[in-house]
Amino acid sequence: MTQEIRSPMAATVVEFAVTAGQAVRAGDLLAIVEAMKMENMIKAPGDAVVGAIAAETGKAVEKGQLLVSFAK
Repeated sequence: MTQEIRSPMAATVVEFAVTAGQAVRAGDLLAIVEAMKMENMIKAPGDAVVGAIAAETGKAVEKGQLLVSFAK
């Protein structure tokens, strides 16, 4: 499984649904980003533990910018 989640597009972070240290399962909501008035839900690709949140709610992120990393 991938060890990090990056923004699929330039967008604004609307919300993080997880915190560092939280266990997640495949398909769980990690974050919501908004671009051009469309919200995109970022979901966990597999079972993992969130290692760190690398962006801030309400801030703009670039395409490919790190959002969430998972503990190894």
